[in-house]
Amino acid sequence: MKLHSSIRAYFDARGATPLHAFAPDATVADEGHRHIGHAAIDAWWRDVTAKYQAVAEPLEVNTKDHVHDVRAKVTGPFPGSPITLTFAFRVKDDRIAALEIGS
Repeated sequence: MKLHSSIRAYFDARGATPLHAFAPDATVADEGHRHIGHAAIDAWWRDVTAKYQAVAEPLEVNTKDHVHDVRAKVTGPFPGSPITLTFAFRVKDDRIAALEIGS
């Protein structure tokens, strides 16, 4: 499956936050919270990585304009695993400007 390079960097990241894939003023919306900018995204990434220990495997992508909706199977040692989530990426200037994660 062909993914935009910044989106591929997001899904390939293990451990360290893939901040290079995000614009400095990017936003991430996840679990009812909005995280804005590199410092907040880094804190969010570290928190969810420690909490869920999840791995997301992209299954399909639908792209329209600068929005890439990626359905991914998310597995890990958490209740309900595996689950399928939608990662809605908005890309601007080859970096992730916004990400919204939901079911």
